[in-house]
Amino acid sequence: MERTTLDLWVGIFVVAGIAALVMLAMKVGNLSSYNMSETYQVHAYFSNIGGLKPKASIKSAGVLVGRVTDIKLDMQRYEADVVMNLDKRYQFPKDTFADILTSGLLGEQYIGLVAGGDSDMLQNGEQIKKTQSAVVLEDLIGKFIYNKAEESVKPK
Repeated sequence: MERTTLDLWVGIFVVAGIAALVMLAMKVGNLSSYNMSETYQVHAYFSNIGGLKPKASIKSAGVLVGRVTDIKLDMQRYEADVVMNLDKRYQFPKDTFADILTSGLLGEQYIGLVAGGDSDMLQNGEQIKKTQSAVVLEDLIGKFIYNKAEESVKPK
């Protein structure tokens, strides 16, 4: 009887450990459920989205206000069309800025919204016109090296 009780406790701990690992994986993978009530959809165009992915967070002042639902290439503009679902509780002016930002050590990218001062609010299906693309580290390093090489060539 003691062996059966020991096996039962080991089984319970193994199941609890697996459940904890699944929850951790969902949290890190940004797959945890986000229960938004009603949402409205807006679009934004970016010249470079970096590592932004569908289901990425959309935050304003650090508060989660929505999720990225779709990313596709617009063949007329040759820019990334990012479709976002925003919670209807949070209304943003038409002159809102959308920036692609990076958080944490893992480099998770998300969209940061900075509200403007317009009295008209974004409606379902409208476009955020003011955007800032992701900062690509390789581009920054390349510009830095190019500027240093240019400085060494200039006569003094």
